[in-house]
This record gives sequence, C-alpha cells and structure tokens, in this order.
Amino acid sequence: MQKENASFPTVFQALLLVLALFLCEVLIGALLRDMRNILQLARPELEALVIVLANGLIFATVMHLKGLTYPDLFHSSQVSVKATFVLLLPPIFMLIPAMILCMSVVQELLLRFAPMSAWEEAMFNRMMDGGPGAVVAICILAPVLEEMLFRGIILRSFLQQYSRRQAIVSSALLFGCAHLNLYQFAVGLLVGVMLGWLYERTRSLIPCIALHGAYNTGITFLYWASPTASENVLQTVTPGTWILSLTVAAAGSLALGLMLRQRRPAS
Repeated sequence: MQKENASFPTVFQALLLVLALFLCEVLIGALLRDMRNILQLARPELEALVIVLANGLIFATVMHLKGLTYPDLFHSSQVSVKATFVLLLPPIFMLIPAMILCMSVVQELLLRFAPMSAWEEAMFNRMMDGGPGAVVAICILAPVLEEMLFRGIILRSFLQQYSRRQAIVSSALLFGCAHLNLYQFAVGLLVGVMLGWLYERTRSLIPCIALHGAYNTGITFLYWASPTASENVLQTVTPGTWILSLTVAAAGSLALGLMLRQRRPAS
C-alpha cells in the first residue's frame, strides 16, 4: 500500500533533513549544556541525550508526514522478523572481521595522503575515550538512529523515485557526508553502499542495524586494544588472520547472495 508522501524526501529534501537534524542537535545541546550540572551528566552522557532528543523530534515530524508506523519503518518485508534474525544475522556477522580490516586499510591510505590535524585527532580520541556513554552512543544509538534515517526514511524514499543504483549510491553519499570529516566520509560511503544493498534486498532495518552495530562495536574494541593508529593495528595482523577473515567473509557473502538474489518489490 502506498504511504502518504511516499516520495518525501527527494535528494534535496534529504539534504535539508540532515541539516535540520544537525541544527536540532546544536540547539538542544545549547539548551542542555547549561543544565549539565543540574542533570549531573558527564559530557558523553549529555551528548547521547542530545542525540536521542534531536532524532526523536525529527522522526516524530517525518513519520507523521509520511504516515509511517515504527513497525513498518523497521520491517516492511514479507519475511518474518524471526526468519530475518535466524537466516541473515549469522552471515552478516561473518562479514565484520574482513570489513574492519579493509576499512582500516582505507583509513591508513587516507592518513598517508591527508594526515589528521591536531583538532581532528583530539575529536576522535574524545569520541572513543568517552567511557560507557560513548559506547552506548557509538555501538547502539548511532546504528539504530542512523539506519532509521538513512535507510528507513531516505533510502526507502529514493528507491521509489530513482533507479536502484542511484538510490543506493545517493543515500550512501549523504551518509558519508553526514559524518563531516574525510575519514568517516570514505568509510561511510563504502559501508553505506553495503547497507543500502542490504536494505534494498530485505526491506528491513534489522540486518542493517546488526551490520552497522557490529562494525562500530568491532572498531571500538579495536581502538581500545591499540589506541595509536590504524597503521599500527594493521602491522599486527598476520597473513593468516587476513586469509581467515576474507574466507569467512566470502562464505558469508555467498550465503547472503543466495538468500537475497531475488530483488524485493518496492514498499
């Protein structure tokens, strides 16, 4: 069944939607910053609260405009939620080690050609060293909220307006740009294409959130294990680890390809 305002957002509207989200975060952050002592929140906890409130405001508005319910947003596939968990999550998790290694190579190449400034390095260190609040934001809030926006709202609309390839690439570009730095843009673009393909085939945010959350969690623990640089992390990876990771990822990719080779109808 066609939903109200199914073509919202277009590419331009999606860009405005992302900008509106940033503006909401800035405004809510400014309002809550003065209340930080009253609320007795550490900085990472305050930032997590800002993210939740800003996204909640945006989603409440967009969901009303589109006439969507949250169950439909998360899973509009004809395949049951249980089957999606049982069949898709195991091969998705098989991709994670190879993804982390390959994205670390991408990061290393970027760092060689465009080293981080002191400000950028401090930003990433603060992001990763924020304790439990940062872990919740990176490993849980970001995967859930970003998938709701970029795949559940934006890509869902793009697939009804543009070709499959244009929709996936455009949403991935927006996803990369939303991170506001070169390093996360490159990774966001590549991972965004994978997430876009996964959503286009399944019409479910469940596998997308699982992939996104597992990747972020793996990167977080990798940073804690070796907080220097991705180049040093790669130097500790043995050829056997590469071979095993790529072999497991190939098996997971084959399983996903076989299960999802038939394109799902647009919803």
